[in-house]
Amino acid sequence: MKFGTMKPHRRERLLLILFVLAAAGSSIAFVLMALNDNINLFYSPQQILSGEAPTNRVIRAGGMVLEGSVIRSSKDLEVRFLISDMKGSSVPIVYRGILPDLFREGQGIISKGKLEETGTFIATEVLAKHDENYMPPELAEVLPKTHRKNGEWKVKE
Repeated sequence: MKFGTMKPHRRERLLLILFVLAAAGSSIAFVLMALNDNINLFYSPQQILSGEAPTNRVIRAGGMVLEGSVIRSSKDLEVRFLISDMKGSSVPIVYRGILPDLFREGQGIISKGKLEETGTFIATEVLAKHDENYMPPELAEVLPKTHRKNGEWKVKE
């Protein structure tokens, strides 16, 4: 037997194994690309203002709805409001639709949508917390330790 020659059944088996490996690799690559497009990362108002958040891509933004910032349109279901991380950063949000029943000023929210190049966040979905004890994990990490006194958020010293 000469070096470099292969029996036909072994060659067929090797080609079959290589084909299966190539098909599995390309399938995994397509799945990872699809999952990468569906990832929507969370950004705080401070991160959005510093330019860390991508524009024209679906992301999540969260914070506290600032008191006195909610403006409802008289023509349609458009609502404009500001969210803040209670550290001085605030981002304007525009939402067209029906807000959750628990949405109100001074509440923590997370909104899903796209950040425009002008700095306005166009929300497609708004989520509000469900009771006084719940804080979404993303907001709990971003907001300073605060407590509510007479309807206003105060930073603990």
